[in-house]
Amino acid sequence: MTFTAQVTKDERVVVWWEGRVVATVAGTPGRRLADALGQAPDEIARELLLARATGNFKRGNER
Repeated sequence: MTFTAQVTKDERVVVWWEGRVVATVAGTPGRRLADALGQAPDEIARELLLARATGNFKRGNER
């Protein structure tokens, strides 16, 4: 998995997958995700949190 995230000043979490924005989490869920990312013990845990936050965004005929 190649998820990355960027937390903005207004506490939104922009989630990237392979260089593309796939989700933006704002409000209370965004603050919770930002806190969880800060407390994650390692990179694998952070990627799993981001994958869960995006939901199942890959459907259909992606490659």
